[in-house]
Amino acid sequence: MIEVLNRIPVTLEADGVMQWLRIQGRDESIERMVRELIETTRAVARPKAVYAVSRVDNRGQDSLDIDGTRFTSRILRINLDKANRVFPYVATCGQEMEEIPLPDDDLLRAYCLDVIKTLVLVGAVAHLASYLTRRYQLGKTSHMNPGSLESWPITQQMELFSVLGDVDDAIGVTLTEGLTMVPLKSASGIYFPTETEFENCQLCPMEKCIGRRAPYDPELVKQYEETNLIDP
Repeated sequence: MIEVLNRIPVTLEADGVMQWLRIQGRDESIERMVRELIETTRAVARPKAVYAVSRVDNRGQDSLDIDGTRFTSRILRINLDKANRVFPYVATCGQEMEEIPLPDDDLLRAYCLDVIKTLVLVGAVAHLASYLTRRYQLGKTSHMNPGSLESWPITQQMELFSVLGDVDDAIGVTLTEGLTMVPLKSASGIYFPTETEFENCQLCPMEKCIGRRAPYDPELVKQYEETNLIDP
């Protein structure tokens, strides 16, 4: 089953945007610009998400099938070892935000709008996660994103999109030949029920990442490397 969520609320506050901008002190002119951009965004933004309720089977040593599409990733295979039902998804800030006009030479305004687009996307993903948890009574969930870890490369983006069908028609997100999503402020991944919370960040040693949600855990990396999977 595939469902589209196209009435996702936009919740933005100037203080939150200013925190993301990481501007020291108060600057009334910047705050005024941020508030103007927020009002423009609220008027036009239409964040969306599409997800599938998918079945996992045909598990191999480092691979598995989701709705008949083969995915190859040891970490994904381990994380979905006990899951029979998962939720592939794509979420986006919406093509509408790409059409907000900006002066070519106003780099600060462009940067502020980019941050606002990011926050709209973050809100869309959070809305989707909450919706899935409520509707399917999932309890604790985690998610993985193709390209976030070496073990699940960005090339698997094509397989994820194929599970979801025509994502462009559903929510206006296209996948380029270079596997970049357009609009750029879009996210893809798989939500899955789990007993142990998982974050990609736990296995990523990259320091000073603005998107980090959990500390790097070398012991967890070792556990994944040592896990011995036996074909069912």
